Amino acid sequence: MENSNKGATMPRVVTREEWEKARKELLAKEKELTRARDALNAERRRLPMVELDKEYILDGKDGKAKLIDLFEGHSQLIVYHFMFDPSWDKGCEGCSMIVDSMGHLAHLQARDTSLILVSQAPFSKIEPFKKQMGWNVPWFSSYDSDFNYDFEATSDGVQHQGVSVFLRDGDKIYHTYSTYLRGVDILFTPFNYLDLTPFGRQETWEDSPDGYPQKPPYEWWRHHDNYDHLQHHHSCCHSRKGNS
Repeated sequence: MENSNKGATMPRVVTREEWEKARKELLAKEKELTRARDALNAERRRLPMVELDKEYILDGKDGKAKLIDLFEGHSQLIVYHFMFDPSWDKGCEGCSMIVDSMGHLAHLQARDTSLILVSQAPFSKIEPFKKQMGWNVPWFSSYDSDFNYDFEATSDGVQHQGVSVFLRDGDKIYHTYSTYLRGVDILFTPFNYLDLTPFGRQETWEDSPDGYPQKPPYEWWRHHDNYDHLQHHHSCCHSRKGNS
């Protein structure tokens, strides 16, 4: 395969001893960030919650289902708000990248937690796209429901990628957490791997040395079966301005 970044500026070359010194300095900052994330996670676990006073009916492969049914007997439910507008024929490339990275759900279920996808597109569009992508994560349509609007996955006709978390206590359901935009960045496993590399994500918003390869965000994203087609491509994510 041809090197697509041929001619790009390369990191400076130093001795092993100089590299070890620089690496240890960075390691100290990495550990500080890890401890800060641990503290933030602890604060998130102490957030108050809101009891749901509305019943949501979603559509899945087995027909209509109440939100409580989607817990599948577990106490916790994570919903990934997958951007898939009813007018689209395929789901968002960025959301697809996240679902590609989802591991076996048994690991979550072992901690009393279920994970599902919810989109506003009708299930008749979701099912063929899911089959095309080869995914097994349970996926439901909120087409006939207020779910997307109530949890800010759709507003003013615009789709938003995000995550919402729910807790069940008997027949009562509570909304405990939601995040959107860069809040779901941690779920982009390819990005987390690329962040370990010299060139990073190679997007124009990144703070990289002059001469490093960079392209506008969103434009290079593809469905995993479409990377061989490198003609000009309009991503459904182009409407998402900024990286806030």
